Amino acid sequence: MKIIRGKQFRPNRSWDAMDIANMKGVTTRLHWTDTPYKWHINDGEEVFVVIDGEVEMKYKENNLEKSTILYPGDIFFASKGTEHVAHPSTPSRVLVIEHEGSL
Repeated sequence: MKIIRGKQFRPNRSWDAMDIANMKGVTTRLHWTDTPYKWHINDGEEVFVVIDGEVEMKYKENNLEKSTILYPGDIFFASKGTEHVAHPSTPSRVLVIEHEGSL
């Protein structure tokens, strides 16, 4: 059993993470960031949940770049093959659920 106080998590570098669980190769990790990530495509699905802060999620659909603003409680689901990148507008904490070893 674990109790995690997400708002207290603040690593030394952006995108560092706290490993919460690994359930048969599916990881749940808490990230903190104040800088953009990089454009990437995961090797499987990804669930991205904003815990606090504000994140602009950019993604490509039919080779067109689109974006949406995610607020606390919002969830972005990237299906396999979805190219995307997170750009925090403010320091943010996000919960990411994905295959172990994914970008």
